[in-house]
Amino acid sequence: MSKIPYWRAIQKKSFTHWKTLLAYLELPLEEAEKEVFISPQFVLNLPYRLAQKMKKGDWKDPLLLQFLPLKKELYDHPLFVSDPVLDSSFTKTSKLLHKYTGRALLLCTSACAMHCRYCFRQNFAYEKEALDFNKELEELAQDPSLTEIILSGGDPLSLSNVKLQYLLQELNQIPHIQKIRFHTRFPIGIPERIDTALISMLSCLDKQVIFVIHSNHPKELDDDIFTALKQIQKLGIPLLCQTVLLHQINDDIEILADLFTMLSNQGILPYYLHQLDRVKGTQHFETPIEKGQELIKQLSTRLPGYCVPKYVQEIPNRPNKTSIDLHSFQCL
Repeated sequence: MSKIPYWRAIQKKSFTHWKTLLAYLELPLEEAEKEVFISPQFVLNLPYRLAQKMKKGDWKDPLLLQFLPLKKELYDHPLFVSDPVLDSSFTKTSKLLHKYTGRALLLCTSACAMHCRYCFRQNFAYEKEALDFNKELEELAQDPSLTEIILSGGDPLSLSNVKLQYLLQELNQIPHIQKIRFHTRFPIGIPERIDTALISMLSCLDKQVIFVIHSNHPKELDDDIFTALKQIQKLGIPLLCQTVLLHQINDDIEILADLFTMLSNQGILPYYLHQLDRVKGTQHFETPIEKGQELIKQLSTRLPGYCVPKYVQEIPNRPNKTSIDLHSFQCL
């Protein structure tokens, strides 16, 4: 019997029940009746490492607010819907989305290392039956216009090394694919996922690999995460970071400046600052676009240009992410 990878064992220690999490954080259970959404369809899933970084006794901790289901999710708003970016309109197969010229997105799995409450894909009808990628690989091989494949989900690093290696090897054989891009939040919660097996499979690829992590707050980061990511950088793989602008979590000049400085000091370039995708139940996370514009303006005066991400919004049916400026935005 093969040994369970160390990162899988760590993953099993994640918090998946609100009572256990609140007890660990020394938050009174009697207050939970007022605050916590007891049985959401999108369940709690929080790596222990991130819980360790939360301030005990503080309902407003910026990491806790990203993961604890709150009753605010039950509030309805007509502009917040189940599929805010219309993923379902762009499916080529059950796991393959084709929105933009030259690149397609492969939904490798529904599994994530953590469940962010603002996740825009929390209602997506993931394929549950066909666990292979045969249809997707066939579709990609037959479309020479595609030069980049984006591995997303869920989180592609939720796949076992065996499944991920098979997928990467198959993609590596498609001649017109030039780049393989990972979109992942896994290293933020479980940096041990970047193990020797993963590094080995990445080093064997002929394609250019690009690694995009997702981090929203400087409290999420630590030396263990940067040490793990350095292993990827040593392979010549560019590291980028995307961030979601979140009300009362990171919509603050000092927080964002600290986050982007920490990342760039480690050779990780801030890529996108996303305006919240309006998925149902997340309106309490939305920051007004005017405030986001002001934050970007302030960041531009404080940080080098390579430290300032592009402020963008995904507007369905547009051929690319929309850069937010004074003349083009949506607001409540």
